[in-house]
Amino acid sequence: MTDASLRPARRAVLKTAAGLAVAPVLTAAKATGQSPAPARPGEFDFLSGEWRILNRRLKGPGDWDEFEGEATCWSILGGVASVEELRIPARDFSGMGLRTLDAANGVWLDYWMNAKAGVPGSAGTPGRFVDGVGNFDSADTDEQGAVLYRGCWDQITAAGCRWRQGASRDGGTTWGWNWIMQWTRVG
Repeated sequence: MTDASLRPARRAVLKTAAGLAVAPVLTAAKATGQSPAPARPGEFDFLSGEWRILNRRLKGPGDWDEFEGEATCWSILGGVASVEELRIPARDFSGMGLRTLDAANGVWLDYWMNAKAGVPGSAGTPGRFVDGVGNFDSADTDEQGAVLYRGCWDQITAAGCRWRQGASRDGGTTWGWNWIMQWTRVG
């Protein structure tokens, strides 16, 4: 088989994968009654610059671990991609966030890479901004059953923003937030 003869099959696989990536976003929108507009270039431009970050990570019920971090972010390719370099010196940790616009499907894909591993941790998590809030959802199951995970960008201003990570076991009606990053712009 030649490379040219494989192209139709490759396209079918890519379309199926893209559809699977978008499904959680569409399901969440349907559940909330929203008809989200397609994602647009520049929606992550707010993140460009230098940041100080206060992290609060839940260790157990009511027990939060707090630690400082910092980040440098860039908007590239005319706003269709955003790159984040996260550094947490006290924990000897660094990582990279990459957000790319999947224009064909009208969603952003959010990727994460731990510097020690050197490869993206998973396929991009799809999401959109609606009324100034960016939600990125992925569905999974564990020993307790179905769980929906969310990364949420909100409280976006010129001086700061917030990112939260949470889980829901009731289809997104309620969320248990387990990591909160309060971003403050430097300079």
